[in-house]
Order: sequence, then C-alpha cells, then structure tokens
Amino acid sequence: MRRRTLHLAALAAAGTSLGLSGHAQPLSPAVGWPTRTVRLLVGFPGGSTPDMLARSLAEPLAKALGQTVIVENRPGASGNIAAELVARASDDHTLGVVGNGNLTSARMLDPRLPYDPAKDFSFLCLLATAPLVLVAPATLPAGAAFFAAAAREGDRWNYGSVGNGSVGHLGMEVLKTKVPDLLPVHIPFKGNPDVITGLLGGQIQMALVPPGIAMPQIRAGKLQAIGLAGGRSAVAPEIASLADAGVRDLDLEVWAALVGPSRLAPAAQNRLVAEVPRIIRGAETRQNLLNQGWQAVGTSPDALKMRIRDETALMARIISARGIRLE
Repeated sequence: MRRRTLHLAALAAAGTSLGLSGHAQPLSPAVGWPTRTVRLLVGFPGGSTPDMLARSLAEPLAKALGQTVIVENRPGASGNIAAELVARASDDHTLGVVGNGNLTSARMLDPRLPYDPAKDFSFLCLLATAPLVLVAPATLPAGAAFFAAAAREGDRWNYGSVGNGSVGHLGMEVLKTKVPDLLPVHIPFKGNPDVITGLLGGQIQMALVPPGIAMPQIRAGKLQAIGLAGGRSAVAPEIASLADAGVRDLDLEVWAALVGPSRLAPAAQNRLVAEVPRIIRGAETRQNLLNQGWQAVGTSPDALKMRIRDETALMARIISARGIRLE
C-alpha cells in the first residue's frame, strides 16, 4: 500500500459550509468535522491517473480542512475493492476517488458486486474528466494503416485495460464495432501503469488510456498515439482525433468523482461540498490537473448524479449490444 501523509496545522479562520439540505450550519476548521485524519482511497496503483488526481486534491484539502489528509492505494478488481471499502466505511473520515466504471457499469457486469453504486454512496463532486487516446507501440503502423494491420492480425493481437467494465474496456468493444475485422483480445490489468508496461513489452498491441499516463512514452518515441476519442482536446492538443484515422463517433471519456459512504455524516458532506469544488476549480489545482492530463470540473452533488445517470444508460446499451460479461 502506498501512503503519503500530509501534516498541516489547523487553520484558525472560520469556514462557511454549503449544505446538501436546508439545515446546514456554519463550520469552523477547528470544530465539527473533521476531527482526525481523512483518508482518500484510490482503487488503482500509485502513479495511475486516479492516484495523481487524488494526490493533487489531498494537499489543498488538508489546508482547507485543517486536518491531515492521506491517500491510500487499494488496487484491484477494476477499482471495486477500494469502492467497496468506501461503501462499508463507518468512521466519517473515509472517502474515495472513484472512476466511471465503479459508479455506472460495475453492477451491470457483476450482479454479485458487494456494494450497490446507487445506494451505498454519498455523491460529493465530479472532480475531473479526461479523454481517451488509443495508443500502440511506436514500431507498429500509424493512423489508418494501424487499423488495417490490426484487421489482418485479427485475434492474434491483444488490447489492455484497467479491468472488466472499465471505460477502456467498454470503449475498445465499441471501437470493434466501428472498424471492420478488428478483433483484439482483452487483457485486464490492475492499473494503467501496468497497461503501459504491457504495451512496451509487447504483451498487448493497443489500449485506450488517459493521455496523461501515456504522454511520457509517446514523447520518448516508445509509444504512438493513434488518435483521441471524441475529437481534439486541450488536455493533449498535439494529438489528432481518431476521426483523422477514419474512426468517428467514439465519444467516451474517463472521469473521477469524490464519494463517501451513504451514511457519511451531514457535517462532513456539507463541508466537502463547500470546499472541494472551490479547490478543484482553483487556478493552481486546475493547472496541476491539466499537466497530468485531467480537465478540472468540480461539480455539485446533483450534477454528479446526473452524470452517473446518463452514463449508466450509455454503458447499459454498450454492454447489452456487445454481450459483455465478466471474463
């Protein structure tokens, strides 16, 4: 487990909380919530894009709350291990930075999932979004020629993702419907750093990943960007769209949200809803996230719930159309 502890003195100035309901009361950093260390659980390894996002949030959040904030990595099961730990937490000081799949497609793919995304969380903030870039080893053909080569290789080629039901997994399955004879086999990994290692080692030939995790290897000439899903993006302005390689209407992205257990104390919810969007939209954090390949968002709980609702419907259509099941 990777842990980074940020020791910060409590602030003396009072803060005003923004409630989820009409009876919210003003809170001071010195009283009320939090009363001890706050944990941010991340379901992917250190160095992954969700991990970097959580660490960008941890330090300014600690300053705002006047308490220590630590990031704990609990990778595995496409992020569902960490999500379950958050759902089951009862200490009012355990939160999670979770991805799309944990809140949308996870239960569709596995009815035995030990938590219910619709009932077991308090939804606090949509933190950031990132486009997906199709990456491949630099030794393979580029652009449209890449898809022609992939079609010739059929199921002898593989693709990687951070796990079953992840956006990288489902996005590749949609991509297969748009490119004739594209048949690569799915290989799940614990996190995108492992996906990159699989690309560099020849275990897989392609993957849809956030640009931030792939750009160092792309700039070093070891990997190539075939194109961005959903068109060009300020997150990676130098990468062309997949449409330039002949693939259109693949409009999926990865996002991360801050959640707590459904039983999270109202004082904690009020305080986080007041502080976190302000931090995420602040100039310093926004630039840090952009450098990592994230587009800062910082929404209200209601906006996050709408995003989950809309994407759950989209993922249901993809899963049904492709007949996707746990492998």
